[in-house]
Amino acid sequence: MKKLDMMTEKSDLRGNLKSKEQNISKLKQDLASWQKDVQEDIKREQRGRKVAIERAIQEFNKSKGQMRDKEKAFDDQIRTIEEALQSIEEIDRVSPNVYS
Repeated sequence: MKKLDMMTEKSDLRGNLKSKEQNISKLKQDLASWQKDVQEDIKREQRGRKVAIERAIQEFNKSKGQMRDKEKAFDDQIRTIEEALQSIEEIDRVSPNVYS
């Protein structure tokens, strides 16, 4: 083998090694970039889920308030009916029986 051939081959080996080293560096950068993207995706997903939870809580509280309002309205209607029945019973007791 001639000296020039050996020097060329040595240079090729160094170039090949340098190329592999650059590939490792690129792969590390790609990994770091991917990890950053994944972390951002996770944060975005967490924010979305927290918003969904907050909306569900608000909807629950709204429904609970509506239920309380309806229950109160029903209770008021029941109380009014009971008072009306008591008044009718009272009138029946004190008034002579007109229909007999």
